[in-house]
Amino acid sequence: MILPPALVLGMHLVMPVSDSVPTLNVDQVCQGIAQQGGVSFHDNDVADEKKNCLDSEQATRDQLVKQWSSFSAADKTACTNESRMGGESSYTELLTCLEMARDVRTMQSEQADAASKRAQPKQPATTASPVPPISTKTNQ
Repeated sequence: MILPPALVLGMHLVMPVSDSVPTLNVDQVCQGIAQQGGVSFHDNDVADEKKNCLDSEQATRDQLVKQWSSFSAADKTACTNESRMGGESSYTELLTCLEMARDVRTMQSEQADAASKRAQPKQPATTASPVPPISTKTNQ
């Protein structure tokens, strides 16, 4: 069977994700962040800013390792693929994507639960036995 060329070309976009945090190359994104920090390209501050960014990305990766099993497999695949697109990868972007996907799913579930409760017919309140009305007339 010959696959259509468009399918073959797009196969790399749907990579399966193992059940561990992917290894991303954050060097490129941190270099860009450091250079956009308002310092010159030859300034020592660029190296400091890049190191701060790399440290922050490592801390975010450590957080991802702790939370990885709590995210759905579909979200892991989608967010990992998204974070790798464009060449500049970031653990911060990956974690944000995973948290947003989880939170949206939670909100949708809560809204669906609330809607189903509103749609259920209300049950009439049951009373034990009818209480006879109190008469205000007196017998004479």
